[in-house]
Amino acid sequence: MDARLTRHDRQPDARAEALVASYERAGYARVAPAILQPAEPFLDLSGEDIRQRMFLTTAPNGAEFCLRPDLTIPVSRDYLASTQAGIAAGFCYLGPVFRHQSDGGGEFIQAGVESFGRADRAAADAEMLALGLEATVSYGLSQPDIRTGDVALFAALIAGLDLAPAWKRRLVKDFNRKTNLAQDLDRLVLGGNNARPEYQGVLAALAGSDPKGAHALVTDLLSIAGITAVGGRSVAEIADRFLEQSALGASTKLPRDIRGLIERFLAIGGDPDEAAVDLRQLAADANMTNEMAPSLDLFESRNGFLAARDIDLKRVRFSTGFGRGFDYYTGFVFELTDPTRTGDPLVAGGRYDGLLTRLGAQAPIAAVGFAVWIERLAAYGAAS
Repeated sequence: MDARLTRHDRQPDARAEALVASYERAGYARVAPAILQPAEPFLDLSGEDIRQRMFLTTAPNGAEFCLRPDLTIPVSRDYLASTQAGIAAGFCYLGPVFRHQSDGGGEFIQAGVESFGRADRAAADAEMLALGLEATVSYGLSQPDIRTGDVALFAALIAGLDLAPAWKRRLVKDFNRKTNLAQDLDRLVLGGNNARPEYQGVLAALAGSDPKGAHALVTDLLSIAGITAVGGRSVAEIADRFLEQSALGASTKLPRDIRGLIERFLAIGGDPDEAAVDLRQLAADANMTNEMAPSLDLFESRNGFLAARDIDLKRVRFSTGFGRGFDYYTGFVFELTDPTRTGDPLVAGGRYDGLLTRLGAQAPIAAVGFAVWIERLAAYGAAS
């Protein structure tokens, strides 16, 4: 029998159970979200890579569901539905997630931690990395490669530039998709857009029109055409994306010196303390000290908390261009990998302060967490 047909009976090993038990002792309540989840939050909020690998199903009433491709969104949804919503709380978990793989496999065991509502963001970020390092140590990898980034630094830079709002949103959104980001910069330098010729005139006509009226027009046209949803996206969402294309296609042109500034920013990396000096200098040179100060202050404060947890900053490879394949990250991100091998991370996570409002929270809630790929760590231990 194909071994893949029996994968449903796999269980976390004893080290995984011990790891999660240590997270419980650290104050994180263990939870077990439902495996079957509404598909919409994942389609809207996860990265393109995850959306393409989800296992989807449709209920008789037409509602779309999926096998959970990660646990951050399910834990967040359960937290918002609980009496603890809005109150500082932390959770840990251990269980399967489901994503299609080219080898035919699709089920993986993950452990992890999610922390909500903490005001001490820098300290919480440092705690997540420290807890993530505990996972690699528990499997015999005491010195993993530590790679970090900070989406908030890039967002602060873009917010301070003289660009149309639609372009600012697009650049920040494409931060995790390096090819798309490079294409966006090319389009801005050249001006104009790369939309298909047959509907460039339509996009041009919509650009600058009354947003509500344009949205109503596009929505009606899609409905008349019999389009109800595409890839889990509603007619209203499709209309929003079409109108964004019209805004991006307006006569915005990025001066080459601004592109040079963005590229200079994306080239900064190395030791986090040294990177902080380079970032302060860039902000001063660009007359953006005030705009970038809050994110830089948080970055430097986080470095201090990491050092206080005995994490050697000389071991940390920081890069302003480093992001992860999830659209919901808004700040600190990290990955821990095996220094003797190339490939996927063993532990990965970061800050996602904007996610809970997008899931329905009435006010912003700070959030940060990470996931541990148990089978990757187990494979490391077996090979050591």
